[in-house]
Amino acid sequence: MADELAAIQEACFPTLSTGERMRAEHYRAHVRVFPEGQHAVVETATGRVVAASTDFRTTIDFHHYQHRYLDAVAGNWLSNHQPAGDWLYGADIGVHPDLRRRGLATLLYEERQGLCRRLGLAGHVEGAMPKGYHRHREAMAIEAYVSRVVRGEIDDPTLSVPLRRG
Repeated sequence: MADELAAIQEACFPTLSTGERMRAEHYRAHVRVFPEGQHAVVETATGRVVAASTDFRTTIDFHHYQHRYLDAVAGNWLSNHQPAGDWLYGADIGVHPDLRRRGLATLLYEERQGLCRRLGLAGHVEGAMPKGYHRHREAMAIEAYVSRVVRGEIDDPTLSVPLRRG
């Protein structure tokens, strides 16, 4: 399954370098580090993986929380996982481009929320790459774009889903 998960990464994030994308060896490590935080949606008819999410536990000081994504996820190895961490960090979520807008991301977000409840965590946090920003970057700064997405004036393929979930 690790190779299929890596293929989802490539399909979802074709502009990322291979050093930025999660690879099969990363997924194999994730299952060893925190198996409860790894989820996949498998298409019943074909048995093919069509969506996945990757999570780990962490402790966060929101008053001093500035980080780079690749540092937070330890270069995609999740070795920063803290077994007693009180927050679930959403490291990645991806739905194959051919199957978007069918509720698969919602299923994965619901599983993340359920995992938070089962483990008694404070909640779920994540960083996100605003995929729709490239269409607006000439007209506005990223801060203005994100503000408009938060207000519901712009729909962003990455940011809007978790914002709708609350």
